[in-house]
Amino acid sequence: MSFAPSLVSPEQLDARARDIFREIVETYLATGEPVGSRTLAKRGIPLSPASIRNTMADLMALGLVDASHGSAGRAPTHLGLRLFIDALMETGPLTADERSDIDGKIAASGDSVDHMLAAASDMLSQLAGGAGLVVTPTRDAPLKHVEILSIGPSQALMVLVHEDGQVENRLFTPPFGVTPAAMQEASNFLTAKLRGRTLSEAKTELADAMAQDRLRLNEIAAHLIDVGLAQWSGDAQNGHRSLIVRGRANLLADVELRADLERARQLFDALERQEQLLSILDTARAAQSVRIFIGGENPLFSLSGSSLIVAPYTNGGRRIVGAIGVIGPTRLNYARIIPVIDYTAQAIGRMLDRRRGEL
Repeated sequence: MSFAPSLVSPEQLDARARDIFREIVETYLATGEPVGSRTLAKRGIPLSPASIRNTMADLMALGLVDASHGSAGRAPTHLGLRLFIDALMETGPLTADERSDIDGKIAASGDSVDHMLAAASDMLSQLAGGAGLVVTPTRDAPLKHVEILSIGPSQALMVLVHEDGQVENRLFTPPFGVTPAAMQEASNFLTAKLRGRTLSEAKTELADAMAQDRLRLNEIAAHLIDVGLAQWSGDAQNGHRSLIVRGRANLLADVELRADLERARQLFDALERQEQLLSILDTARAAQSVRIFIGGENPLFSLSGSSLIVAPYTNGGRRIVGAIGVIGPTRLNYARIIPVIDYTAQAIGRMLDRRRGEL
């Protein structure tokens, strides 16, 4: 796993402070409530409440815990959570049943890669109690065939078949008056011009081809191509990928966030900034491992004070092609969620290789 560096070293804590700090964090993550000295004494800390309070004061001086809303109890700060995750948290492997359950849910999602990734995002949101995030695979395999089909009076479907077997379906609104003959002409033109080229290559070459051949195309067919391909904008820049977000409503289960409407608004606004969110998720691709951002460590979610856990997934060739993650309150069950995300990323990679081959 890859983490941002903590400003406090675990060596700064003696055994007593380390034990009390761990109990504060684990109790807070389990209950969401500030933890008092009497609670810690009842949980087995072999010290008097007064001695525990003295140690809590030392932890507060280090910036690891803080008072919450005037309560006598203490809750970990973002700095404290970082130290706990980096140095004190214990995570174990998933059980065989847990691994089997994840594999089964992904396998049951059908043959569509997008359906599989949406199912993974749903699953993560339910397990974590936050929003599940999945960056779809970076796909730039050459095209094999393009087909435009009418599916209603005001809707058309563009089917893109790649040489690696990947099939993409894109809905769009065709120009008024388009005929089946014009759709067939547009399909033939696109297949002839784009076959053997990647989407990024096709994007740059198609404009020249349209300028040269527009006079030979039916006017409606030419307009149809313009409208249908307009949605390609950004594909070359983004590596032809998109973001799937599931479980936004789960975020409102966080009592603190629900009580602070401004923080909630800021979080939901951040989730709509897909370009910036994609850039942050790309850090997992660079790290090639699970990454965790707590509060202000993530500039996009610093105002809402949320946590983000993200991991890359690969194909059978061990090439990173996307990322998955969870966004939620800082009071996430990190010890459970981290191995779940890590294993889900591995399961997605295996399924992608099995279904589609090399992306």
